[in-house]
Amino acid sequence: MQARSALFDLYGDHLRTRGGRAPVASLVKLLAPLGIAPPAVRTAVSRMVRQGWLDPLRLSSGPGYSITPKAARRLDEAAARIYRTGRINWDGRFDLLVLEPPTGRRDRQRLAANLTFLGYGTLDEQTWVATRTADEVDLLLEESGVRYERFTATHAAGTPGAMGLVRRAWDLTEIGRAYERFVADQRPLLTGVTVRSPDEEAYAARFQLVHAWRTFLFRDPQLPPALLPEKWPGTSAASFFDRHAARLRPAADRYVEQCLDAGTRLPRQKGR
Repeated sequence: MQARSALFDLYGDHLRTRGGRAPVASLVKLLAPLGIAPPAVRTAVSRMVRQGWLDPLRLSSGPGYSITPKAARRLDEAAARIYRTGRINWDGRFDLLVLEPPTGRRDRQRLAANLTFLGYGTLDEQTWVATRTADEVDLLLEESGVRYERFTATHAAGTPGAMGLVRRAWDLTEIGRAYERFVADQRPLLTGVTVRSPDEEAYAARFQLVHAWRTFLFRDPQLPPALLPEKWPGTSAASFFDRHAARLRPAADRYVEQCLDAGTRLPRQKGR
């Protein structure tokens, strides 16, 4: 687990609802159970500040960091998809992008990762398609300096044609296998965590669960049911995730509050 990715998970899953800020000491303490060393945390924080995700601030207990408006939008979008709080409706229309890709390889990779995160699949290097509009996409493309055209389109062949287009844009077979691997990998790790387990252990197990589940934001566009194969593995995997994430939440919350309290507690003066 990379420190930067873990910080996104930490702010999104725990700190967003607690004001979106925390002292550095608490960030270090909260990532320690994941095996992330303090220098890696501080390096990742500095990188996220340069990239516009975090802002430094002075708390009563010392230096800390808060999320920026840009990060808040991204974390809220991610949370809605991680916990699948909204119904996936589809009116039969696609959001279609035709763009001029950046010339630099790293710029192309970064743009592709961001478009994939927003739910777009690629038909070729210039043409991207999604089954829902993403409010961020225009801002993303403009900030990337990419020239593009955007269309709303329907498939002339109706749902069968749309299903064929979806299978060109996304490898649903591989995504389905990834969901099956997720459940197989996580089940033995989670079954050993019970109500008798220490809060830190439950927090770490839940963090790993959410972190693994979050990777599907870059794999699965969460297509409408009408375009998915029968007995879609993502449905049972989502039920598995929801059940264990809810089960471990109280203990994880207690551990987070403990670490935040420790990070904001003023040091005792000498002689007291």
